[in-house]
Amino acid sequence: MNSDTARIVLVGDGPTAESALRSLIGRFDVVAVVRTVDDEAADPVARVADEAGITVLAAPNTAALEVEIDRLAPDLVVVSSYSRILPDRLISQRPFLNVHYADLPRYRGRANVNWALINGESHVGIAIHRIVEGVDAGPIIARDRIPIGERDDVTDLYAHLNERQAELLPDAIIAVLHGETGTVQDPTEATYCCGRVPDDGLIDWAAGTDAVDRLIRALTAPYPGAFTFCGTARIVVDEASPVADATEYVGRVPGRVVQVHRRSGEVDVLTGDGVLRLRSIRVDGESCRPADVISSVSATLGLFPLDFLRASGLIGASA
Repeated sequence: MNSDTARIVLVGDGPTAESALRSLIGRFDVVAVVRTVDDEAADPVARVADEAGITVLAAPNTAALEVEIDRLAPDLVVVSSYSRILPDRLISQRPFLNVHYADLPRYRGRANVNWALINGESHVGIAIHRIVEGVDAGPIIARDRIPIGERDDVTDLYAHLNERQAELLPDAIIAVLHGETGTVQDPTEATYCCGRVPDDGLIDWAAGTDAVDRLIRALTAPYPGAFTFCGTARIVVDEASPVADATEYVGRVPGRVVQVHRRSGEVDVLTGDGVLRLRSIRVDGESCRPADVISSVSATLGLFPLDFLRASGLIGASA
């Protein structure tokens, strides 16, 4: 089969679908992009598809997706950023390839790049695998690893992975169309990741400095962000960094503000083993300097029941 005549459908609701689509245009006959969006005019994937004359179809559930795939009858389906489990009947009809940003068989499941950064891994992975029954369990067609830099955040890592996806995906498709079956994963080496929800971003100031720093870097935009509280004010930390050669505190209260830098607007906060410098925060969605919100070295950041009891008037301010 000539690759330029191979009929391909791309399925992807998330941000990695744009890189995938761009890599397919001009190499294959992309007959449709299946993607559910609120505003196609504002969606980058829909805009790329429109410029290339490719139809964008909504399929809010797997039943609707199955109808569209049966109707379009592509030679192969590519999945990039899609969170639903596909039914066996659907994936048995034709080859399905999934792009998974992890070093399979490790890090199967959800939020893989975030977890790799949170866990202090040395690298993130990309694996293009055939979809079979089981979560991210299919034979691998192509793979690579990308080192995690000392100050990389999740946005940086996705940019690197999107570039690598664009390089690997077309050749992986061609290989499958020519009969490549892939390398079977070793299930005894499999590990899994939970999905993440916004509340998982609550900072534990008793954790080590590096752990708090990694959490913040793992939840940068478009993710909701790592957050803490100053009293009852919810503060999202957009940028922070460990303080090198920090003063040693043998009387340590994790979350306590130990220095407010008025000129730079930065604030130093104790962690479980060091000091983290807050450089940029958001309050009520507005970006601001930390020192403009956290102004006192008597403040302790974190979630404390007494603050909410005081705010509700159930106890006095001096209790």
